[in-house]
Amino acid sequence: MRPLGPFSRGPALRQVQRQTQTLAMTPQLRQAIQLLQLSNLELNTWLEEALETNPLLARDDGTAENGAAREDGANPETADPAPLDFAGDAAFTAPESFGETAAANLWDGDGDTVGLGASWGGRGASSSDSEDLPDYPQTVADKPPLRELLLQQIRLVLPDPVERIVAARLLDQLDEAGYLSGDLDALAATLGMSRRELDAVVEKLHGLEPVGVFARSLAECLAIQLRDRNRLDPAMQALLANLELLAKGDKARLMRLCGVDAEDLDDMIAEIRTLDPRPAAGFDAPPASPLIPDVLMRVVQGGQGWLIELNSDTLPRLIVDRRYYDTVARTGNGKARDAKRFLAARLQEANWLVRALDQRARTILRVATAIVERQRAFFEHGIAQLRPLVLRDIAEAIEVHESTVSRATANKYIATPRGTFELKFFFSTAVGTAANGEAHSAESIRHRIKSLVAGESDILSDDAIVSALRREGYDLARRTVAKYREAMRIPSSVERRRMKALGQR
Repeated sequence: MRPLGPFSRGPALRQVQRQTQTLAMTPQLRQAIQLLQLSNLELNTWLEEALETNPLLARDDGTAENGAAREDGANPETADPAPLDFAGDAAFTAPESFGETAAANLWDGDGDTVGLGASWGGRGASSSDSEDLPDYPQTVADKPPLRELLLQQIRLVLPDPVERIVAARLLDQLDEAGYLSGDLDALAATLGMSRRELDAVVEKLHGLEPVGVFARSLAECLAIQLRDRNRLDPAMQALLANLELLAKGDKARLMRLCGVDAEDLDDMIAEIRTLDPRPAAGFDAPPASPLIPDVLMRVVQGGQGWLIELNSDTLPRLIVDRRYYDTVARTGNGKARDAKRFLAARLQEANWLVRALDQRARTILRVATAIVERQRAFFEHGIAQLRPLVLRDIAEAIEVHESTVSRATANKYIATPRGTFELKFFFSTAVGTAANGEAHSAESIRHRIKSLVAGESDILSDDAIVSALRREGYDLARRTVAKYREAMRIPSSVERRRMKALGQR
């Protein structure tokens, strides 16, 4: 076949019009997905950056003028809420704005409820009671940083400048528990000294507070603390040299190695239990931040159901400053064209962000309400009645995608009369289906196994736990019980029997 020349006629070119559908991931959609999976505290941090870059956005502190309104110009205090349709018999109304706490925001569930004893979450406490309580920062122990504390002591116990330099390098080798980590031989070579000289400095540091720091092993850490108490005798040294036998519960061999009887060995073990195996733990750890729930669940006055609402204390409330935009838009100066174009783009971003935040609040509340409806037995009777639940169940109930439910429950917490739980806590696979077809959640099974072990008078084997669970309607295999027991770090029956023998006086 001869190739076509430059002037030869090839295949005819045609224009064809086709209609197709594609899903485009716009920047706004990606940002909406990101907002949904953020917790309220993370969202507030993210919005601080948006407020700095968009002059038309402002926080709604309740004092905004009429010129600063939401994207539709409505006043958030008087806007009519849009009802949301839920599966079931629950009556629910969406929030008027981002976190307004009102009866319209609440879900009124049916059925009996458990009563609230003491107030929770600070919402039911009286003002007279709260005045006597210290603020959260005042309850945190005032501990100096560990490095600063050790450096002060090093200056006192090591007058030699060379030893101070070596101690400073050793200080960099401490791990979170207070043990020396890393290769000490390599450190000695780097400092141009022998390992014996380095160990001599380490021995001097063993007298610092907290007692036990700069130890090179667990046995040495315990020995330092016993020496400080003047309790490190030869029998105790032999016990520390055989900690692996202590972990196994081999008391007979320990008595032979230590040269003591059973009563003395029990006293020695009891004293070791009073020591701190992690002397540096808790010094540099930041204070635990309080857990702030995103959703609140309360008992209806009169005990006829539950109320579910978003936590207005943490929900962001934004408004669009239309007055500023209108002022610039009316300006006829040609120099203001760039400013007009900039503000028009910012206005579009602000309107979208307000709508996205409103949709986020509605989605979280819908998901939380659907979860509470399906886990009603848990709130009435406890964790033993926690039912199997997967993302697909909630997604079908509120007619959204499973990924939306997953993002709406990520890093979100709900405060309930039974405590504060992560929303993902209520999702659990079905395990141990009984003969009558009733399925149990994995979380309720773990709780029941833990309760059986905690209340055992005679040590229960895995087979005995299986038999006890089957009498209660749980149909589980022995390997399933062993898997859950190991996941909860519960020792085997053999190890628990040894631990019980060690605990006897």
